[in-house]
Amino acid sequence: MAISKIGSKALVDCSVAAVDIEDNSITSAKLAGSIANAKLANSSITVNGTSVSLGASGTIPAVSWQSVKTNSDSPVTLVAGNGYFMDTTSGVITATLPGSPSAGDTIAIKDYAGTFNTNNLTIGRNGNNIQGVANDSLITTNKASLILVYSDATKGWLYTVESNVADLEFKTYISATGGTITTSGDFKIHAFTGDGCFVVSSVGNPAGSDSVDYLVVAGGGASGVKRGGGGGGGGFRIGAVSVPCSAPPLVVPGGLPVSATTYPITVGAGGSGGTVGNPTNTASACSTGGSNSVFSTITSAGGGEGGGATPCALAGNAGFSGGSGGGGFGGVPGTPFCSQTVGGTGNTPPVSPPQGNNGGTAATSDTCKAGSGGGGGAAAVGSNGGPTTMGAGGGGSPVTAIFGCAPQPFYTANKPSTGETAPGYMSGGGGGGARNGASGGVGGIGGGGQGADGGSGVPGQTNSGGGGGGSRDLTGDNAGNGGKGIVLIRYKFQN
Repeated sequence: MAISKIGSKALVDCSVAAVDIEDNSITSAKLAGSIANAKLANSSITVNGTSVSLGASGTIPAVSWQSVKTNSDSPVTLVAGNGYFMDTTSGVITATLPGSPSAGDTIAIKDYAGTFNTNNLTIGRNGNNIQGVANDSLITTNKASLILVYSDATKGWLYTVESNVADLEFKTYISATGGTITTSGDFKIHAFTGDGCFVVSSVGNPAGSDSVDYLVVAGGGASGVKRGGGGGGGGFRIGAVSVPCSAPPLVVPGGLPVSATTYPITVGAGGSGGTVGNPTNTASACSTGGSNSVFSTITSAGGGEGGGATPCALAGNAGFSGGSGGGGFGGVPGTPFCSQTVGGTGNTPPVSPPQGNNGGTAATSDTCKAGSGGGGGAAAVGSNGGPTTMGAGGGGSPVTAIFGCAPQPFYTANKPSTGETAPGYMSGGGGGGARNGASGGVGGIGGGGQGADGGSGVPGQTNSGGGGGGSRDLTGDNAGNGGKGIVLIRYKFQN
């Protein structure tokens, strides 16, 4: 019989409500198969700003890139896991690293507009080291791309990507007083023409300046008494962090590191020239060598005096040794000193590069009218005397290479007898002295005094370390004094 009608109460509702299922009562075996991602409310996940679809593969980025930061956002507080586009078109930006980072924290930075050189980006360390140094970083390279990862308390933040960045350290500079200070571009020059103190109040870092260029020139030696050999130039020592012009061969690369302390400066006096006595084959006063100049660990030796008449002579009347050696004595008629006499030894005591050269040798003559030798200079030996000619002083060394390409007034050296100038040279040797009627030796370029044609020898130029020129051989003629030395110190004080 057909069922024509079923009442609503005849069917049982078999649907299962959530409240009817006990917790943990459905086992994994009862969930055979899989649930399509489309059936889920969320079909993707987002990691560091990048969406990855469920069931797909992808690379999780180290950082989440943020919107562009400009000067108006400065200072920007950096957050680990983020990347930052920095636009310094309108001005510099300071970005501060997290104060309490954990190992592996990563931050990326990109020069958005390629303007870091015009308007720099400063990365503040916020109490932690950067690259193992307790300094901020100053980024000055256009189009720089950086990734910093925190390591530990010792090294702090390390740059793992440094594209186009040559220098990541914040630049700090030396600050000092003492002497006569001049400014040349980004550099300061302290000139000491006499004793004083170079006082360093603060030291920078290698990115700015923590070492100085130096020139230490000792006093030149006086010439020998009575047609004596020319005085040797004062010891010449020079060092440079960087060389703006062509470097002379004596430059020590790297300069001299300094610390925040006071450095006493000693500027060596020139040697004192003796006087021909009466009778004329004696001396009433003997010549002396130049005195040392000192800055920190750098000592330049005074120039040696030229060989001279008894009782001021070495054995054989040779020139005296020193920074540069004095020239040999030319002999006097009627005395036993007619033999050849050698010049003094330069670079005494020895240093590298050498601080000076040997003096010239006097010639021999049957009539004992031999010419005396020229004093040695920083760059060249003194010339030998001839039978009737006097030796020229050896040339000094140029200093313009580290103290500016243009000549500076405090190291313009003269040949005083002719008025000829030689800008940028120091420590020239003195010319040998002449007998009455002969020509004295030419002073070496760099302040060397001219040997006298008659009368007293010409002094070496003050503050050039030049050797003194030799005198004539008559009673009362004075040997030329040596020139006083100088100390110059140069360093970068700004970018």
